[in-house]
Amino acid sequence: MKIGVTAHTFANHEVLKRELLKSFPETVFNDAKARPSREDIVRLLRDCEGAIVGLEKINEDVLKFCPGLKILSKYGVGLDNIDLEACERHGVAIGWAPGVNRLAVAELTLGFMLALLRNIVGGCSDLKNGEWRKYGGIELSGKVVGVIGVGNIGREVVRLLKPFNCTVLCNDILDLGDYYSANGVQPASKDRIYAEADIITLHTPLTGLTKDLICREVLLKMKKTAFIVNTARGGIISKADLKWALSENIISGAAVDVYPEEPETDMDFLRLPNLVCTPHRAGSSAEAVLSMGLCAIDHLRKYFKLPQALPEDKQ
Repeated sequence: MKIGVTAHTFANHEVLKRELLKSFPETVFNDAKARPSREDIVRLLRDCEGAIVGLEKINEDVLKFCPGLKILSKYGVGLDNIDLEACERHGVAIGWAPGVNRLAVAELTLGFMLALLRNIVGGCSDLKNGEWRKYGGIELSGKVVGVIGVGNIGREVVRLLKPFNCTVLCNDILDLGDYYSANGVQPASKDRIYAEADIITLHTPLTGLTKDLICREVLLKMKKTAFIVNTARGGIISKADLKWALSENIISGAAVDVYPEEPETDMDFLRLPNLVCTPHRAGSSAEAVLSMGLCAIDHLRKYFKLPQALPEDKQ
């Protein structure tokens, strides 16, 4: 079987590359372009039976040129870049394991909370510019944290917050009453979270229901002292409205790892003093990258009925 790897970071990871080639020696890799164009993706996949994809868009305009493609194996967790209906029309299976990078994303989320509340980034910048300002921010302990989206990552955030004795308000489209009771958190409407939370953190997929969920109207409902964190998908927050809210001090600050269009090039937005920003790296710890890659390989092995890796192969 010929496999194509569109994900640049996978293609440049020697351990993952070596592991994939054990089972699929005819694999071709995108090891040159971090953001391949549609034409690049088609050239890579048009003769392939399987593919490992990251954040690259896979839709009808790609699939119609790849008639032999049988399976897309996701390197990562979000599926919003893959047109699932087009895959079904073309008979392309999806290999996917939600939550494989949940700890990495949850840890950065917690780090964002601490960075915002304790003014870590601003204090570092001040000191590097020769300014000795001792404003130490406020503590995370005891604050009200709103978690919107209580799936794999949201639950991991809840777990990491336990030592801080926060009041945790949770919102999800599913009835998670048993989970809430077992973990000492409170179910809450979004409006209650907007009104009461000191920090709101987003962990939903990007869908028609969640696109621009956080908009000007919502930002105006939040406390002026509140912060918002987004390590999920950029389109969940209206960037224009967030930029306005931060510029006008409608809320105290935000931390984002994801953007509606990536890479983000709006420097006026990125340089806002009350914005902490990273380049979509929440799920890209060394450990998570390895786990996501091995998981993607295993999906291909299972689909094509090849032996799975032995445990020692994963050390």
